[in-house]
Amino acid sequence: MSFKKLIFVTISFFLVQEAYSQRNFDHYNRLGVTAGYTLFDINTSDLTTQQSGGFLGGFTTRGAFRNNFDLIYGLSFFSNKVEILGRNPIDSFETQFIDYELQGVQIKFLGSYNIIKHHLSLEFGPILNVSGKMKVKSQTFEEFIIDGYTTLIAKDLENISPVNFHVMGGISGGLETFRVSVQYQYGVTNMLNKLNDKDLENIDFKGNSSTLIFALIVYF
Repeated sequence: MSFKKLIFVTISFFLVQEAYSQRNFDHYNRLGVTAGYTLFDINTSDLTTQQSGGFLGGFTTRGAFRNNFDLIYGLSFFSNKVEILGRNPIDSFETQFIDYELQGVQIKFLGSYNIIKHHLSLEFGPILNVSGKMKVKSQTFEEFIIDGYTTLIAKDLENISPVNFHVMGGISGGLETFRVSVQYQYGVTNMLNKLNDKDLENIDFKGNSSTLIFALIVYF
């Protein structure tokens, strides 16, 4: 991710934080840190992909809103991984799932319905995702031909769309100071759209991110 993009999302986060802090949250407003394990994939018919594990970490705030609802907002840094099938340009019978890594930040602003106040809740809402390139992890595979194509190589897929929107649904439970969370994020925008601006073998790439996250949250 470029420095300018990081500055943009950081400023946006603190503007939301300032607006949020001005409201009356019934004396319940907790700042926390979160860390989690991600299972990331791309839903697409244009590539043969395989889910892979990554991680995220960041800051979050939960505050009472109205009746049984809380609001949650936060900023998280992530490093997701995915595998895409390719073949050796020298030996076409040698196929290999190629590791890609995608790093970036997320800004979330979520609603939370309390099944048991302070202990168990359903969570949902939009997430802004800003990322860098989807980089091939090893230079050894940069020239591998992507499965299903004749000229498209692994490094051609690196420049994906940097800004995407996700919708999230999940559940979290625990104590007032500690929770575990399971959530699913789906990318509603085409994360491969920027590839269509390139002179590549395919000119109509479509792909939506799919991420399962297992996280721990500690509130102060």
